[in-house]
Amino acid sequence: MERKYLLGNEAIAHACIEAGVDFVSGYPGTPSSEVVDVLRTQPERSYYLEWSVNEKVALENALAAAWCGIRALCTMKHVGLNVAADPLMTSAYTEVTGGLVILSADDPFAHSSQNEQDTRCYAHFARIPCLDPASVQEAHDMIPAAFALSEEFGLSVIFRPTTRICHSKGDVTLGAVVPSTRKGEFHKDPSQYVVIPSHTRILHKKLNEKQPAIKKRLVELGYNRFEIRGKTAIIASGIAASYVQELLPAGVSFMQIGAYPIDEEWLGAFVSGHEKVLVIEELAPEVEDVVRQVAGCVPVFGKKNGHGSYEGELSPQAVAAILVKAGFLATNPFVQQDPVQNLPLRPPILCAGCLHRSAAYAIKKVFRDAIYPSDIGCYTLGLQLGVVDTTICMGASITVASGIAHSGEPRDVLCTIGDSTFLHTGIQGLLNAVYNGANMTVVILDNRITAMTGHQPNPNTGITACGVESPPVSIDALCRACGVQFVETVDSFDTTGMVHVLEQAKKRKGVKVIIAKQMCVISARRAGIKRGKYQVDTETCTGCGNCIRFGCPAIEFANDKAQINDLCSGCAVCVQLCPVSAIGKEGKK
Repeated sequence: MERKYLLGNEAIAHACIEAGVDFVSGYPGTPSSEVVDVLRTQPERSYYLEWSVNEKVALENALAAAWCGIRALCTMKHVGLNVAADPLMTSAYTEVTGGLVILSADDPFAHSSQNEQDTRCYAHFARIPCLDPASVQEAHDMIPAAFALSEEFGLSVIFRPTTRICHSKGDVTLGAVVPSTRKGEFHKDPSQYVVIPSHTRILHKKLNEKQPAIKKRLVELGYNRFEIRGKTAIIASGIAASYVQELLPAGVSFMQIGAYPIDEEWLGAFVSGHEKVLVIEELAPEVEDVVRQVAGCVPVFGKKNGHGSYEGELSPQAVAAILVKAGFLATNPFVQQDPVQNLPLRPPILCAGCLHRSAAYAIKKVFRDAIYPSDIGCYTLGLQLGVVDTTICMGASITVASGIAHSGEPRDVLCTIGDSTFLHTGIQGLLNAVYNGANMTVVILDNRITAMTGHQPNPNTGITACGVESPPVSIDALCRACGVQFVETVDSFDTTGMVHVLEQAKKRKGVKVIIAKQMCVISARRAGIKRGKYQVDTETCTGCGNCIRFGCPAIEFANDKAQINDLCSGCAVCVQLCPVSAIGKEGKK
C-alpha cells in the first residue's frame, strides 16, 4: 500500500490503472479532463486511449470495447452526457460483457458550465447503477468496484464525481496496479446487439428484472450504509455526506447514500425507526424522492419543504445552516463573514495576444449591428467584447444563427465557433444551414487545440492524445464539402486582412465561412515561439485610448499615455490599431 497526496482526478486515474482498464475514451470538459490527461501521460501504458471528437462517439467506442469483453472507461462532464444520451439509454438494454464505467463529472454552482444538471437523473432514467463518492479516497476506491459491478450485472455503471471531488486534494491510499490479461473478442449475438423492436421488448424486460438484485448488491457493497444513534436521522449523499459527518450532532442517526438505485425496503426500515428525517444532497432531490416514498407517517425535511436549495453547491457552512433550520443544531458554528466592500471587479479575460480578441475586434468593426450567436470555448469571453449574444451548448452557434436568419430578423447574423467545437457538433449545423439556404456568416476561430479545457489535441491538431502524429483535418475542405461557396482562411493577427474578408462576406448571400487562424498563445509559448515584445513611444502617443479599448491586458494607461507591460506576447495587433504609429518592437525606434 502506498499513500499519496493527490488531486481527486489523479486518484481516479490511478484507480483505473489498478482496476486493469483496457480502453479509455472521452471528450475534455471541466471538471473531468484531468482523468484522461493523467492516464495518457503514464510511461508504461498497457491500455488504448483516445480523445474522441465528442461524447457520443466516445461512449459508442467504449461500449463496443466492452462488448468485446474488455474493461472500458468513458469520461466527460455532465453536459457531455446529454450528447451521449442516445447510446447511453440503449446500452442498458444491450448489456456489456466487459466492465464499462461512464465517468460523468457534475458541476454544482456551474463553476465552468452552462447548467447545473444532475447526472443521477440520467442513471435513474437509464436504470443503471450510479456511484456517488463523498471523498477523494472514496472516489478512488469506488472505481475498481464500479468495473466489477458492471461485469456482475452486465450493465454500464455511471460514476459521478463533482467539482469538489475532482478538484480537491487529499491523502489517498493506493492499491497495487494489476496489469490486464484480457483480450478483446466480439461474439456475435444479434438478439443482444441489434435493437430492433422484437429484441428490444425482451431486453427491456430483462433490464427491469435486474433492478431488485442491483439494489441489494449496493447495500452489500457498503456504499449505502447507516448508523443508528437516536430517534432523529440525517440522510446525505455525495460530498454532502462528508460535510454532515463533520457536523453530526450527538444522538442523531446517520445514513450515507453512495450508490443508486436505492433499496426501498432497506431504506424504509431505517426511516420507520425515526421520528423525523432530514435529507441533504446537492442539486436534484433524488434521495429525498425515494425517502418520501417509503416514509409513511415519518416527517421528512428536505428541498421540497424549504430545507435546502435546488441550486448551487453545498459547503460545511451551508450544511450547518440547513441543520439549524431543521432543528438539528442550535446555532451555526461558522461565522458569517460579509464580503469585503469596494473591491474592483475581476472578470475572466482572454489572454494577452489571444487570436479571439483580434477576431472579435474585426467582427465588431465590420458587422457593427449584427446578431452574434456564439459557442462553448475561450471565445465565449467575447461577451465582454460585444460579439456574443447567445451561448447554449456545443455546436449551437451555427444552428442558432441559422434559426435567427430564417426568422425574418433584418440584421446580419454572424456566429463564432472554435475548431474543436466545430468538429464536435458544428459540422451538421453548417450542412443544415447550407442545405436550407440561410443567409449568415460563420467565423471558425481556429487555434488548432482544445484550449479552454486544458489544451487537449483534436483532429485539427495533428497529433493524437498519446502524441502520435495524425493527418490534421482540413476545416476548409470540410466546409466546402458541406456546400459552402465562400470559404476564406485569414490570419487573425492580420487586422486589415480580417476586416477585408469580413467585408467581402457581408456583401454576399448564403452561408459564408471565414476561418480565423492563429496558434493559441499558450501553445505558442510552450512551443518556444518568441515574437518579441512591443513598447509605446510616449512622445508620439497622443493618449487617444484606441489601443486600450482593444482590451488587451498587456496594454495599460498611465499619465494619459499608453504603456505595454510584461504580458505582451508580440501579436502586434496593437501596432495596426495605433493611428499615430506610436507602438513598435521593443529595442527599436
